[in-house]
Amino acid sequence: MLLTDRLKNFGELVKFSHTIFLFPFALSAVALAHGVKPVTFWTFLWIVVALVAARSAAMVMNRIADHKYDAANPRTANRPLVTGQVSRAQAWLWLTLACAVFVAASWALNPLCLALSPVALVWVLGYSFTKRFTALCHIWLGLATALAPLGAWVAVTGGFHWGAVALAVAAACWVAGFDVIYACQDIDFDRAQGLKSLPARLGLANALWVSRGLHAVALAGFFLLAAAFGLGRIYLIGVALIGLALAVEQWLVHVKLANVPMAFFTVNGVISVAFFIFLALDLWLGA
Repeated sequence: MLLTDRLKNFGELVKFSHTIFLFPFALSAVALAHGVKPVTFWTFLWIVVALVAARSAAMVMNRIADHKYDAANPRTANRPLVTGQVSRAQAWLWLTLACAVFVAASWALNPLCLALSPVALVWVLGYSFTKRFTALCHIWLGLATALAPLGAWVAVTGGFHWGAVALAVAAACWVAGFDVIYACQDIDFDRAQGLKSLPARLGLANALWVSRGLHAVALAGFFLLAAAFGLGRIYLIGVALIGLALAVEQWLVHVKLANVPMAFFTVNGVISVAFFIFLALDLWLGA
């Protein structure tokens, strides 16, 4: 198999296109942290390397852990590990390399990042097993994703700030909210397999109300960020538009689940990119 084919299969294995949900919030944390401590080229580079490695490790672990369920679910039966495009040995190799690169990038950033890197790995890799024992797996995923902006802040400043924590919590609720929507596609499958999720436990209507509540908390957190960092009108307009986009997302899945792919990928991709753009413009023009 050609190297290009292997890289293509790896990209499909880890759903590299879904990094659009992760990077804008991490970049937002970098932009905010720059006001506390200037970001160097090497710091930025190692942050990007760490983010790519951590997310890749998490996704490969998820595919390995869920191999049996992915093979049984018609919606996921074409994933590379199921079809044989990627072997289990290759997946474990990718996982090992990704974890090693993440630790190396953390070491290159600062001592606190290195000290916290095993904790971060345990949390992001552990998500893959949460559906076996808790319906709150969506919250776990949200918190795993929230490590990106929080970790980016720590990488730049070497410490913590309540505003960075607010951004991380808001991002966690946003991710958890749309993950609940995504899980609505597999209600019957999860129940049949004994897997846990909020839609499987609460039913479709109640799960969607939980998703709306999580998105309301996320929106409140985005507004709170303005007070934490003195953000102005441009940012607040952006957050208001994000609130409208979240309302559209909830409306898309209110009646039928046929719109889940659009609600999950398109709308949330727009939200994440828009958040960074409005925040960056506010910081730039405000300065």
